Parts: sequence; C-alpha cells; structure tokens
Amino acid sequence: MMKFTKAGILALAAVIGLGVSTAQAGTAENGYDKQKVVYHINDIDTATGALRNVKNHLNALGDKNAEIIVVTHSSGAFALVDGAMGKKDAKTGKVYDFKDMIAGLANRGVKFQICANTIRGKKIDKNKINEHAEIIPSGVAQVAHLQQKGYLYVKP
Repeated sequence: MMKFTKAGILALAAVIGLGVSTAQAGTAENGYDKQKVVYHINDIDTATGALRNVKNHLNALGDKNAEIIVVTHSSGAFALVDGAMGKKDAKTGKVYDFKDMIAGLANRGVKFQICANTIRGKKIDKNKINEHAEIIPSGVAQVAHLQQKGYLYVKP
C-alpha cells in the first residue's frame, strides 16, 4: 500500500494545478490545518445557526488556529444591531441574544463586519451597531476581497 505525506500531496497538487492555498499552512494540534475563513451572513433567519457554526468551528480548530471574519449585509446585518434577538430554538425554546453570542466570539478572536450599504438602505442607527462590528463599504465586495486573500468561504 502506498503512503503519502502531506508535503508530497501538496507538491503533487501544485504540479497538477490544484488550488491548494498556503494560507492554511500549518497543522493545528488536533490535526486540522490552520484556517482563514470568511462566514457570509445575509439573512437574519439563519444568523443564529451561523454563529453557532462559528463557535463549533473554533471549538474544532482551537482559537489560535482559526482566523475567522463574519461579514454581514442585507437582513443578516441586523445580527450586529444591539437589541436584535435570534430565532427561537425549536428544541429548547431558547431565544438567543446576538449581543451575547457576538461578544463571546469576539473574545475568542472572531472579527465582525457590517455593510455600509445595508446600514444606509435599511436606515440602521449607527449608534446601535454592536461595539465589536467594523463598518465596511460593501458586504459582497468584502466577501470576494477576502476570498482573493485566501480566506475560505462558508455560507451557513
């Protein structure tokens, strides 16, 4: 049986032109490669699940092995507006407070971004934007920009 090393597989991938990014170079203690990831949230109804995915992602890799940016726009941007609440969990009946979820993830190194076009279009009060959120010019342009910089795309 043939055995392949990680270096050998990466070399082979480079030779045959597979898009293996060096942005993920290095292996975490649990065996996953270090990762740079952009989570794309554009629907408030999926935001609670998406933020749980981010938490689970960090738990799997370890905080020091993940660089995660959450980009929000459209109705998903409301997850970064203070006072917004997540969807009620069908199993537990719990309603998640986005502010608490975001603070917990931000304390673990996750960055949050909110689209300026959405802020204007949906007339969001800038004083109500979560303290952990950075305003960016365009959510969709930012997602593409981060992908060009080697971030892996996740759309929960």
